[in-house]
Amino acid sequence: MIKITFNAFSFLREHLKDQNIAYVNSIMELPDDYTPRKLIKKLGFSDREVEAVFINRKVQPKDTILHDGDRLALLPPGTPGSYRLILGIKEVEGN
Repeated sequence: MIKITFNAFSFLREHLKDQNIAYVNSIMELPDDYTPRKLIKKLGFSDREVEAVFINRKVQPKDTILHDGDRLALLPPGTPGSYRLILGIKEVEGN
């Protein structure tokens, strides 16, 4: 088992609040070899409802294996364009 720190943003929070799941700096215990994609499904979200996964403050693929002590944040679609670049969700065209 591993322990991660979990955060969710925007409308994802309402869904989690309705399920009585903590979503701000919440400590979660998960099985070894767990991925954000598995957690997204377990939390009841579709893949489309989570646009970006941050692991230790960097955008990572949803199939990245989580490790003990990781910080995971889920971000839904709808982040404004300039912030998408700053956060690393979208690459600058032509780079």
